[in-house]
Amino acid sequence: MRILPAAERRPSTGLSGTKAWRVTSKTRQAFTAWMFIAPAGVIIAIFVFWTLFESLKTSFTDDSGFGSANWVGLANYAQLLSDPRFLNALANTLVYAAVVVPVSIVIALGLAVLLNRPNLPFRGFFRVAVFLPFVTSLGISSMAWWAMLNPHAGIIPAWFEIFGLSLGNGIQDPSLAMLFVMIVGVWRDVGFFMVMYLGGLQSIPKELRESAQIDGAGPWKSFWSITWPLLANTTMFVGIMALVFAFQAFDQIYIMTGGGPFFRTETLVLYIFSTAVERYQLGYASAISWVLVLLVFVVSLFQVGYFSKRTVQY
Repeated sequence: MRILPAAERRPSTGLSGTKAWRVTSKTRQAFTAWMFIAPAGVIIAIFVFWTLFESLKTSFTDDSGFGSANWVGLANYAQLLSDPRFLNALANTLVYAAVVVPVSIVIALGLAVLLNRPNLPFRGFFRVAVFLPFVTSLGISSMAWWAMLNPHAGIIPAWFEIFGLSLGNGIQDPSLAMLFVMIVGVWRDVGFFMVMYLGGLQSIPKELRESAQIDGAGPWKSFWSITWPLLANTTMFVGIMALVFAFQAFDQIYIMTGGGPFFRTETLVLYIFSTAVERYQLGYASAISWVLVLLVFVVSLFQVGYFSKRTVQY
């Protein structure tokens, strides 16, 4: 019997060989996987990527939704720089996000740390109570808040009157309207972010906290040295989601104030809606939409870079 050298030994590539069977099996598995992915891929391609492409193309036209559209190049983007209502909506959006995002994160983290304690009574009830606003219809909850703030029959102005204070018509007060829509935004999103933080807290090994306690670290020192660094990835995800929610805020503002009074609560999304639906300027509204997309992308990129450098593993 002649023993072939190693260089001449090759796996069989015939249809009946072991190698051929493995390749065929992998191909079949890959085909099956693609068949499962294909329906979702087609839907995403049609309703996301194709819509994005059409929106970008429309932003370079004077499309009004009626008749043919003319190519205007960068005229819509140049008009934004001299549009006072766009600049006002941009400023309102940035103020709304600058307040709602950090406040939501701090409150959600505090509630998660509190409700993660195993000896806390009624822990399950409080978790459900905090999370419930997120799954409640935003339209219904916004109308409920609008009714509670009603200066004639609302329960919140009545509470202020007990202490001799007058809240007035808060949601129609230019100096208070933005504050109230921010409160509703924080109230709604905190429950979702708290659940994300609860998942992050429960993934931290108990041995790390026990080792810190043995070394004499108090609760505050243990939180800043162990818990907070290990929650960097969770905070990055929560921060990006909070930012997206803040820049997309529409329902509660539209129902509670309609963007008023005097455009003091009009954000970019409300201005896009007004420009496209009420003024029939689809090309200009598409240009505003792409400014909003680029704004979210740049700020999210900054968040990813910031928290990626602070991710630690013990």
